[in-house]
Amino acid sequence: MQGTEQPVLRDIVLVGGGHSHVGVLRMFAMNPQPGVRLTLICTDTHTPYSGMLPGYIAGHYDYDDVHIDLSRLCVWAGARYIRAEVTGLDRGQKHVLLRDRPPLAYDRVSINIGSTPQVAQIAGASDHAVPVKPIVRFNDRWLRLLARVRTHAGPTTLAVAGGGAGGVETLLAMQYRLRRELQAAGRDPDELRFHLLTADERILPTHNARVRRHFEAALAARGVGLHTRAEVVEVQPGALRTTRALNAGSALGADWLDADEIIFVTRAGGAAWLRETGLALDAQGFVQVDDCLRSVSDPHVFAAGDVAAMVNHPREKAGVFAVRQGRPLAENLRRSVQEQPLRPYRPQRRWLALITTGDRHAVASRGALGFAGDWVWQWKDWIDRRFMRRFNDLPPMQASAAPSPSPDTSSLALDADESRQAISAIAMRCGGCGAKVGTDVLSRALGSLQPVERDDVLIGLHAPDDAAIVRVPPGMAMVHTVDFFRAFIDDPWVFGRVAANHALGDIFAMGAQPQSATAIVTVPPGLEAKVEDLLRQMMAGAVDVLNAAGCALVGGHTGEGRELALGFAINGLIPEGLTGVLRKGGMQAGQALVLTKPIGTGTLFAAHPRGVARGRWIDAALDSMMQSSQAAARCLLAHGATACTDLTGFGLLGHLVEMTRPSEVDARIDLHALPLLPGAQECVEQGILSSLQPANVRLRRALRNQADYVNHPRYPLLFDPQTAGGLLASVPADRVADCLRELHALGYPHACVIGEILPQGEALEPIVLAD
Repeated sequence: MQGTEQPVLRDIVLVGGGHSHVGVLRMFAMNPQPGVRLTLICTDTHTPYSGMLPGYIAGHYDYDDVHIDLSRLCVWAGARYIRAEVTGLDRGQKHVLLRDRPPLAYDRVSINIGSTPQVAQIAGASDHAVPVKPIVRFNDRWLRLLARVRTHAGPTTLAVAGGGAGGVETLLAMQYRLRRELQAAGRDPDELRFHLLTADERILPTHNARVRRHFEAALAARGVGLHTRAEVVEVQPGALRTTRALNAGSALGADWLDADEIIFVTRAGGAAWLRETGLALDAQGFVQVDDCLRSVSDPHVFAAGDVAAMVNHPREKAGVFAVRQGRPLAENLRRSVQEQPLRPYRPQRRWLALITTGDRHAVASRGALGFAGDWVWQWKDWIDRRFMRRFNDLPPMQASAAPSPSPDTSSLALDADESRQAISAIAMRCGGCGAKVGTDVLSRALGSLQPVERDDVLIGLHAPDDAAIVRVPPGMAMVHTVDFFRAFIDDPWVFGRVAANHALGDIFAMGAQPQSATAIVTVPPGLEAKVEDLLRQMMAGAVDVLNAAGCALVGGHTGEGRELALGFAINGLIPEGLTGVLRKGGMQAGQALVLTKPIGTGTLFAAHPRGVARGRWIDAALDSMMQSSQAAARCLLAHGATACTDLTGFGLLGHLVEMTRPSEVDARIDLHALPLLPGAQECVEQGILSSLQPANVRLRRALRNQADYVNHPRYPLLFDPQTAGGLLASVPADRVADCLRELHALGYPHACVIGEILPQGEALEPIVLAD
């Protein structure tokens, strides 16, 4: 990771994880720009390389062979990664608009989101056809289609609309894969029937006659029905209609074709949200850019890949251009934030296309040149794998360089006020109340927050008073808890949600209802605009979680510090008679030990900054950490739970020991039953452990048969510290089955019985392990 302690002076936001943007990330990783922060926003953490997708469909590659892990790449590049959906740009405010979360500020923004199929223009296609693009989400669609074909009884007809290289390659790859799937299942592969439809006079219209003849012969030899001058104009369940008679025997008419699966690989256009940005677009909705890949209508906006339309150099949409635009895009983004003249880029007029035929055979096409063979496929395979190694086989992480004594602002165009703020941010900072964040920044950042309204909050967040005033309702007692930790991810909105969820866990574990919260925040000093945006993002995420729990944010304190950190003091309510209270000391022998969430956050987030954890592992961990335990606590109470705690820093074993001692019982943990987060096992097997692990391991003395299981692959996870972990509870054995069914229905799919509560024995060690 390319770390720096210099303040952020300029933000470059990359929208989309396309081939150009992965190139930009690599360029900045190899040569960081002081004061410039890169942020990548993408809906999918693993982005596919389009050149290898046909091989993936055909079964020649597995998932990781053809996908670039954007999370790992961003860690290595020192960039923020934000998994979110972009819905627009507010160019006046210079904000990227995101679905269901606050907008993100930018100084420069680049768009590399590929193209979107225009299926909405064809009646029924949106509901009854499978589009190949956008390719970032193609894998889910392909796996669902594959499952349907596997389970479809009798003959299956597949129709592919699109006669370009993408359509031909997709059809032949699907045919190759699906025939082998049926053969492996003991079925007749000739049950599969394929049709290729194109609105053009011939397939592959941009390629030479020799290449076209090769593929026409391949399609004919494999029994594919080819329909030219047949534009698809309507799709219904199990059929499509074209602009001419096909005479395919459909009961719907001569211009209809019966098909169980319909795949669209037709020409696509720009994403719908681009039309609302006010950017200059071409007729297909692509962003018009100049020779420097900069929008012709906004100097702060850039675009590359399929979504960009070069006004002076129009070219066919092809992955080769997106790949080659990475370097000039990175250079011009760098020059733009420095207010330097940009450098023009001229795309090549001719390029080599290597088009596969499903099997390990390919055809080369360039201008009038065309040749084919198995060796061409091997050549293409070598080229593709070499490209992927540049982004997946990353160099070892380097230690962060020592911080510069002063910010390097010479290369960035800052105004006088920004320069003063930048110098102040790196200078020796005051302590005491001199370390507070300025009132203007704080009021702007928090002004948009809308805490949930409660009748018992008399003076809250937006009142100009020194403290909040909260009423305790008659017959209720207060439950107090506090949690605080530094950021472990770069997305402030997600961090805010996790921190709030973690702090609420103690309240839920005791069966209480949250009432109010005060926040304690530490933010690194920097430009006021950057600090303001950071605070707004983080606190918006936190308030969303607090509001959902019925907990009102009533105040807090924000100060400067070296690292971003967030915590909450939470007040909850419980009946004065303590009815319905769940404590750690209520376990009873014979009860089942239930855990509501999987474990493994400690090892995963130790691996994450090292670039070892796969992005999808981190996504799954964050999704788990952002899931509230409120519904789970209610469910456990309803099914007779007598003791409960939330799983946090002391790990599973540490928290279980805290429960067995006051309960005067022993417990058994079934290691094979432990629910694990994806990747947790792999990380501990590599010896990657949390920095808190050694302290937690001291509790091994509580294990009666520790020597028998010390080499068990899951043994280290007993000590793994959890952040926003699940609830650990004891539930009567005769009610646990119904409890688990309800937990699963409530959205806790990993909830399970992990052991049993035992009568207290004579041994000093209260915990027994089993496999």
